[in-house]
Amino acid sequence: MATHRMRFAVLGPGGVGGLLAALLARAGDDVIVLAGDQTARAIAAGGLTVESGRFGTFTARVRTAGQLDDHVDAVLVTVKATQLEQALERVAPTVLGDAVIVPFLNGLDHVDLLRRRYGPDRVVPATIRVETTKVGVGLIRHTSPFVAVDIGAAAANVGERLAATGIDVRVRDDELAMLWEKFAVLAPMALLTTHDRAPAGEVRTSRRREMEALVREFAAVAAAEGVTIDASRTIRFIDSVPETMETSMQRDRAAGRPLELDALGGALLRRAARASIDVPVATKLVREIGAASTSS
Repeated sequence: MATHRMRFAVLGPGGVGGLLAALLARAGDDVIVLAGDQTARAIAAGGLTVESGRFGTFTARVRTAGQLDDHVDAVLVTVKATQLEQALERVAPTVLGDAVIVPFLNGLDHVDLLRRRYGPDRVVPATIRVETTKVGVGLIRHTSPFVAVDIGAAAANVGERLAATGIDVRVRDDELAMLWEKFAVLAPMALLTTHDRAPAGEVRTSRRREMEALVREFAAVAAAEGVTIDASRTIRFIDSVPETMETSMQRDRAAGRPLELDALGGALLRRAARASIDVPVATKLVREIGAASTSS
């Protein structure tokens, strides 16, 4: 394992970004958090506090700024898809130098958007499986026993630093499969839990047939893109998550926040249409969630 410390910028100090920034800073890396003025001032004054059964409760000190204006080795993009384009104004392409952009967003479409802005060789996708909540500015509650990161091989050095914090990390050569493997698990759960305003245990029971059909729809569209998703394995994973588990999109709907519906549902519908694949369950859920969100 490499011991060389790195300089990170973390764009978006929410549940995921706050946890990663705090863990990296505790491990000895130089971390700058990019955020709005009020958030940046609060974190600069009080640090980032993490409450976690796995990592303990601790406070890490980080630098903060509204715009990236210093040299870093990597920029971790941890905002939600609904906030991405506005947040990117904090990271001008001209200030990146040799830094890589490592996005941890849900969905698939963000990778092309980032590559158009920063260049195809500068963006290295990653995924993260974790349950976290931003309780308040600078206060992150990590509620899952796991934190698992998959990261593209071109950013293996970033993966080494994340592993040094105690995170479970896999370095991957199969970028598209890596993204689809998370997408095909997360998106069906997010659509069902958000539609029904109910946790995973409830929807996988009351919506059993619909859940299984939805997973198969995602697997069919993935196959059209050359990625094999084992639908039976995905269903077993959904069956294994805690009954009380809530998805971030479900929590966003309950709080009245913008939904990642396009990233998690629209992305599938567009790909299905290009491949001439019928996805009736996904289409119905996306339409009804969208209609309810518009009317509320």
